[in-house]
Amino acid sequence: MHVSRRTFVTAATTGAAALALRSRDAGAQARGGGAAYPVPPSILGLKPLPNPPPAITDSERRSRIEAAQRLMIAQGIGAIVLESGTSMSYFTGVRWGLSERPFLLVMPAKGDLAYVAPGFEEQRAREVIRFSSDVRVWQEDEDPLKLVAGILKDRGVPAAKIGVEERVRFFIADALQKANPAAQIVLATPVTAGCRMIKSPAEIACLQYANDITLAAYRAGLATLREGMTQGELAGNITAAYRQMGANGAVSVMFGKYTAFPHGSIEPQRLREGDIVMIDDGVSWEGYQSDITRTTVFGKATPRQIEVWNLEKKAQAAAFAAAQVGATCESVDAAARKVITDAGFGPGYKVPGLPHRTGHGIGMDGHEWTNFVKGNTTKIQPGMCFSDEPMIAIYGEFGIRLEDCLHITPAGPKFFTEPSAAIDRPFA
Repeated sequence: MHVSRRTFVTAATTGAAALALRSRDAGAQARGGGAAYPVPPSILGLKPLPNPPPAITDSERRSRIEAAQRLMIAQGIGAIVLESGTSMSYFTGVRWGLSERPFLLVMPAKGDLAYVAPGFEEQRAREVIRFSSDVRVWQEDEDPLKLVAGILKDRGVPAAKIGVEERVRFFIADALQKANPAAQIVLATPVTAGCRMIKSPAEIACLQYANDITLAAYRAGLATLREGMTQGELAGNITAAYRQMGANGAVSVMFGKYTAFPHGSIEPQRLREGDIVMIDDGVSWEGYQSDITRTTVFGKATPRQIEVWNLEKKAQAAAFAAAQVGATCESVDAAARKVITDAGFGPGYKVPGLPHRTGHGIGMDGHEWTNFVKGNTTKIQPGMCFSDEPMIAIYGEFGIRLEDCLHITPAGPKFFTEPSAAIDRPFA
């Protein structure tokens, strides 16, 4: 479960490029909870994991563009308009920051791509664009969305339907409609999600490597637990471990009763004997995300903690068993939730119990299509990737969440990481 909390400590470099920077961090300090802490030698001694997967190739991106165009034709969409962000990067590899000045990709159902860029940024745009040399520029006193109609006319593509993602900002969609009054602006998510939900072997390899780094960093981080440690100190140790292994990422850390908050608490925390410890989140590798939660105990677990932990593990296993090719996404949520409600928790989303969906899609975004949640009748297909993370939250006491991501093979689900073995053995 990816979250953004103030307890995060985040590195800045991603993928293979970060490997060259790892040695710079040898004298690094972790910062969290208002104090600086020396990074333990056990963390500084970590090395990058072997055999990193190759980056996504342009050949694969071309096949993605072709798949999107087939989907557009099938749905009668003349073109889709993408702002800078994950989908633009997915299809082209182009990264460009969001601002009030639109930088757009126009992908017609037939013909070559085109870009729309601010006039004063034209030269920089030409440095980064891919799969096309067609850059249409607009000046500060002009409407950039009017250029889309010209692109479609030049491609000979009817503009009856123009697709935009649900994340496109309103002022872009509104201006697009005004600049193309004869067109119908429709949701392009069936095209973008239709491509991005099904991962290729190259994407699976990047996801696997990201998960491997995360688990190794968690193992190193939890080995540094000590009485009185703040959650910021543990977060710093784990993110330093990420850096030592050449990745960037973040981690949410919760102790004791605050582990019942699914996304943590802003309250300062110090570790005490008998506390439940929960760590959550992950890294990015070549743009692909991991998301893992480990919940353990500092010291000796109580019978109550063990009982609830074991119930959570049973719920996670039930979700995994249900995630079969052809099953609906909602059936996976139902399988995990039944284990928890049959034990007297809930029902539904009531706490004590499971207060959120059982899992989410994952890929280039930490949360993407589609979800293990009631009402989602999407059929599970090979190539889909999900988190498997039911939770038992007991406010005022503790929470237990176990999260491992999985991908769907033709033979069924496969975890990227081996689930925890027991409350005192978070790593199998």
